[in-house]
Amino acid sequence: MTMPDETVAAGYRPLLFSIAYGMTGSAGDAEDIVQDAMLGLVKARRAGTVVENVKAYLTTTVTRLGINHLGSARVRRETYVGAWLPEPIVVPVGEPGPAEHVELADSLSMAFLVMLESLSPVERAVFMLREVFGYGYPEVAGLVGKSEANCRQIFARSRQRVTASGVTPHSAPARQAEAAELADRFFAAAAGGDIEALLGLLAPDVVMIGDSGGKAQAVTTPPAGRLQVARLFAGLFRRFEKVGVTMRLAWVNGRPGAVFHDPQNRVSAVMSLELADGVIQTVRSVVNPDKLGHLGPVSDIGLKPQKT
Repeated sequence: MTMPDETVAAGYRPLLFSIAYGMTGSAGDAEDIVQDAMLGLVKARRAGTVVENVKAYLTTTVTRLGINHLGSARVRRETYVGAWLPEPIVVPVGEPGPAEHVELADSLSMAFLVMLESLSPVERAVFMLREVFGYGYPEVAGLVGKSEANCRQIFARSRQRVTASGVTPHSAPARQAEAAELADRFFAAAAGGDIEALLGLLAPDVVMIGDSGGKAQAVTTPPAGRLQVARLFAGLFRRFEKVGVTMRLAWVNGRPGAVFHDPQNRVSAVMSLELADGVIQTVRSVVNPDKLGHLGPVSDIGLKPQKT
């Protein structure tokens, strides 16, 4: 039988997942952090601790676990092979998606999460809690264990750096229908090898960023510019057709994109499109198998042989 307190705690899971994911950029790590926070609440109650505000207790635990996690993750990312992108959060077109993703909305795009990597763990927590989730300074101070005045200073510095980057959590794409239609046209043109159509959908300075983690085949030099990116995608989709890779349109971190599957229906890649002024500005592709496992069985197509 589910106890009332457990039901209340479970209701905060979407928010807790969003905070943890925003801190780590990893769906798997976010799930682990949320689970640890839930277990911590159970243990505290069993030990006789009176928890009057379950939401505050859980959000504080998740935030501080996220800060601790980032401290060790930064060491690993210093040796990361190639470009780093967050684990994609995918909602197939036409489906509501898991409840854990509701709080994400359009706020935690890949571009925004990559930008957050430039902040320290505490800066990241303060900025995200204040800017994305709308917490007041007194609440933020309690969550991160700093004074309110200190949090105001941290937020001001962080916001200045974020503003300079040009990426904000609220820099959403065009209206959803328009974004979906443009993505549909882009992938159709790529599948048909229509270079001219692709050129008309890409920004002059479009770039492609791929995250393979050194574990999957990837373009050595990331292409930039309309013609290079158009040719790359036309060739890429020819190879997809030969090996039987199929595609399904999806929303990836609140942006239009697609998920690719091999003939055994295993996930092989996820792509996200960043739009600006009615054209595609950036294409982000995740093929690192370690970042696709939360979406289902992972394909071995394109994986590099691992040294033994």
